[in-house]
Amino acid sequence: MVDRRSKVALVCFVVLSLLFNFTLEQQQQLLSSRLERLALLKLRSSLGLRAREWPIKSDPCSRWAGIQCQNGRVTRINISGFKRTRIGSQNPQFSVDALRNFTFLASFNASNFALPGAIPQWFGFALASLQVLDLRSCSIGGSIPASFGNLSSLTSLYLSGNTITGVVPSTLGNLLRLEVLDLSQNSLTGIIPPTFSGLRNLTLLDMSSNYLTGGIPPGIGSLARLKFVNFSGNSLSSSIPAQLGDLSGLVDLDLGSNSLVGPVPSDLRGLRNLQRLDIGNNFLSGSLPGNLFPALNQLQYLVLSHNGFTGGLPDALWTMSRLQVFDASRNNFTGTPPDYARSKVSLGKNCLQQLSNQRTAQECESFYAERGLIFDNFGLPNSTQTPTQSRKKSHRTVIIFAAVLGGAALIVLLVILLILLIVCGRRRDATNQRGTGVGPVPAGASPPSPGMSLNFTSLGDAFTYQQILHATGEFGDENLIKHGHSGDIFRGILEGGIPVVIKRFDLRSVKKEACMLELDFFSKVSHPRLVPLLGHCLENENEKFLVYKYMPNGDLSSSLFRKTNSDDDSLQSLDWITRLKIAIGAAEGLSFLHHECSPPFVHRDIQASSILLDDKFEVRLGSLSQVCAQEGDNHQNRITRLLRLPQTSEQGTSGTPNATCAYDVYCFGKVLLELVTGKLGISASGDAGMKDWLEQTLPYISIYEKELVTNIVDPSLIIDEDLLEEVWAMAVVAKSCLNPKPSRRPLMRYILKALENPLKVVREEHTSSARLRTTSSRSSWNAALFGSWRHSSSDVAAIPVAPANKMEGGSSFKQSGTTGSQGSGHNGEGGHSSSTRRQSREIFPEPMNVQDVERPNED
Repeated sequence: MVDRRSKVALVCFVVLSLLFNFTLEQQQQLLSSRLERLALLKLRSSLGLRAREWPIKSDPCSRWAGIQCQNGRVTRINISGFKRTRIGSQNPQFSVDALRNFTFLASFNASNFALPGAIPQWFGFALASLQVLDLRSCSIGGSIPASFGNLSSLTSLYLSGNTITGVVPSTLGNLLRLEVLDLSQNSLTGIIPPTFSGLRNLTLLDMSSNYLTGGIPPGIGSLARLKFVNFSGNSLSSSIPAQLGDLSGLVDLDLGSNSLVGPVPSDLRGLRNLQRLDIGNNFLSGSLPGNLFPALNQLQYLVLSHNGFTGGLPDALWTMSRLQVFDASRNNFTGTPPDYARSKVSLGKNCLQQLSNQRTAQECESFYAERGLIFDNFGLPNSTQTPTQSRKKSHRTVIIFAAVLGGAALIVLLVILLILLIVCGRRRDATNQRGTGVGPVPAGASPPSPGMSLNFTSLGDAFTYQQILHATGEFGDENLIKHGHSGDIFRGILEGGIPVVIKRFDLRSVKKEACMLELDFFSKVSHPRLVPLLGHCLENENEKFLVYKYMPNGDLSSSLFRKTNSDDDSLQSLDWITRLKIAIGAAEGLSFLHHECSPPFVHRDIQASSILLDDKFEVRLGSLSQVCAQEGDNHQNRITRLLRLPQTSEQGTSGTPNATCAYDVYCFGKVLLELVTGKLGISASGDAGMKDWLEQTLPYISIYEKELVTNIVDPSLIIDEDLLEEVWAMAVVAKSCLNPKPSRRPLMRYILKALENPLKVVREEHTSSARLRTTSSRSSWNAALFGSWRHSSSDVAAIPVAPANKMEGGSSFKQSGTTGSQGSGHNGEGGHSSSTRRQSREIFPEPMNVQDVERPNED
């Protein structure tokens, strides 16, 4: 009996203990601090958060989204991607003063939540317990507070994707526990602080896409835990420090798109775990160390392009089994790569043998001679002879041939003049018989079919039809992305979970040549700005398939404005830095096709839907089924002008538009306008409505008056006065691309330079406009660009009363002075309409009627 009572007592004790512990745990999960509850309510009000995430009558610790508590105190606040209320979204600000009251706060995450304004200095004093601060893509301006150096507990600091200016405070070097520092995609200036050498726990350092100058501090080589370093897209001008080779755990090193000089140090062979190395787009020189690449046996991605490297490519490069991407183009490498490796690399514009698209022998000899080296056209350069001795030898050869070729050159010149007179006379007759077309949009006609002998070793894997069916779910509608002009586009998943995009060519509705043309193009051309082709399936008689790498951010038309929450219909607009990055990336791809391929290639389908975006919003050009070699030369040469021969129109002998680079430039101009104005569909449309919109919009773009462009800027963009100059510059470039005469549109390489230096576009032209107006020199990119600009418009067109895409509420910029400066041009509605119509042919090349067509003999 006693034993039974003891057992009952024991059971009751255990039950009571569990109930007590459960009650205590529940009490600990509830917010116990009245001050912190009031602070949360204040934060809810100042940020305009919705009751859906933070219901006012519920306990924050147990019911509010993104709130975590410990012992009844708030330790983590996560509002990443939250939506504001309608009232809160009308005037968003960096209003987080209530955070001062959370003395135990360890993490604050507001990424992708708009917080326009500067980070207050008190952040570094009031949040002593903070370990993680994530403010990525929050529209933050101002500078980084120096007080951040007091956050001694901080382990992760994310500030990327904002418009932060000023220098990087050296006090960040005091954050000894810091593991992640991401300051990328801002407008930071100055140098990388040498104090960073004290961040011994750092594993990720990303300062890319800023305006940093100076050099790479050698002290960074002492940060033994670093795995990811990205300094790309700045103006760093030092050499590559040999101490970087001490970072044996480094996985990713990106130093591309800077102004680095000197050779590649052989000490980098210490990076034995390196998988990705990008040092392209710099001013590096010398030969590559022969002992470097055997040690980098984990390397998968290597970019050396756009430098001044000389000598031969090390043999070890061709035996690196893990290497998937290798771009060594635009250098001065010599030698002969092995046949089996040529299809896997990009080697254009070098001094290599037995390869197409290389520099001329004269260019290579000149480059090597300027550096005291001998270009032997076979192996490594040497310096046994001086440049003077080399020139003496070549001078003898010149004397021998000069006498023979001198007379022959005169005869050849006369024959060429005679042929030009005959051919152009026939072309003029043919043009008069056909009439002149009115639209630059390409028709469906395809260029001649390429040869059927393709090098399939450079075209990826050969998939079976069953693999394609399985990857696309038997082409289910849920996997259909869109109906393309050359075939349907599907998303798919290969075996192993690899996401891909598959284009289906139905030969019963499209020509077989469309698929073969694209394969032929990929067999000849490889570039990082083109969508990667992973493979093909050609075994089916009526259907052919091409398999591409999947682009996580889709295309520009779907990413310019994106839904951020499936439960909310509101859209998030791409920030300006990302838009400019996309414009530069697309220009790089087109510049490669136009100027680095021989013969030049014309895309013929440049629009927002053909600009694909990877996970980092890097551009990959798609829609390549219409790419073909340029037909003829759309730019008049001096002989043509001397003889007063007619300019070629946008159309060829078949009545369809010529495949000209100038056509791509025109289409790219509409893409730039789409980025500036936020008006979707500009680049994909050529109807009368779009002509009217252009007619109303382009007069707002003036090289002499910045404030005019604020009338057409996308109202969803949050940009300060400095970024407005970049928007203004892109609008100026766009208008130059839309020149009505193809021969006066700027070349794509000039457009690329202008987008890479947007502030020079508006500042140099504004400060030296008188000089530029009187010069005819095309020796520099800005002279060529503004030469096109001045021919495109007189800049005195009457300004419409309201732009076509003006949204309710208007732009966030002040409009003072805009209408006043144009007051004399407004003489009533009729006068305004007449003035605008008078400028219509100066704005876009599609004439409104036959009478507006450019006359054949017009210069």
